Amino acid sequence: METAPSLFSLYFPIVLMAVVAIGFVVTTMALTHAFGPKRPTKVKDDTFECGIEVKGNARSPFSVKYFLVAILFVLFDVEVIFMYPWAVNFRELGLFGLIEMFSFMGLMIVGLIYIIRRGALKWD
Repeated sequence: METAPSLFSLYFPIVLMAVVAIGFVVTTMALTHAFGPKRPTKVKDDTFECGIEVKGNARSPFSVKYFLVAILFVLFDVEVIFMYPWAVNFRELGLFGLIEMFSFMGLMIVGLIYIIRRGALKWD
C-alpha cells in the first residue's frame, strides 16, 4: 500500500525555486550596489527625457479621462481572453456555447454603447 506524498515533498520544488529566485535577485542587487561606480554629479542626477530639455514639473496631474480610457481598454481587452477558450472548445460546446458567447458579447456591446453615450471616450 502506497502512502500519499507529504505536503512538504509536494511543495519543496516550488519553495526551492522561489528561494533561488529571491536569492539571485538579492545577490545581484547587493553586488551591483557594492561594486558599482559611485560618482554622482549634477549631470548624472538630472532628469533625462530622451534628450529633450526638461520643462515644468514631472508631478503635474493627469486628466481623469486618461485613466478612464486606460481602465476601459483593460476591461474590453480582457473580454478577448474569455473568447480564446470558447474558440478552442467551439465544437464541444455546440449550440449552448454559441448562445452563451452571443449573450456575453451582447452584454459587452451594451456596455460599450452605454460608455459611448455617457461620453467617456470624448477628449474635450
